[in-house]
Amino acid sequence: MDNVREKVKAIASLLDEKKAYDLTLIDISEISVMADYFLLATALNPNHARSLSDEVEKKFKGARQVEGYRGGTWILMDYGDFLVHIFCPEERSFYNLERIWQDGKTIDWEA
Repeated sequence: MDNVREKVKAIASLLDEKKAYDLTLIDISEISVMADYFLLATALNPNHARSLSDEVEKKFKGARQVEGYRGGTWILMDYGDFLVHIFCPEERSFYNLERIWQDGKTIDWEA
């Protein structure tokens, strides 16, 4: 599982480098069977969100599924052990996954 955590942290660093903001990494391994981690990021707009998704897939190939790419306001990238959520600000606020998954453990992705 440490390998998975390191990969998710590397994706967070890439997203940060590409100007995503409000990055949050949540360990949900003890409260969900769907994945071990959620990585949440906010993009400036749909074009930025699609660009971020493209960068992640280019450097970290292997997403099982990508949802929401066309609209670009909430892109979900499923890597099996972890999910990458790239939101536009309004959707991030509306869906508030941090509140829904508040029983998970927030991880310092920069550490």
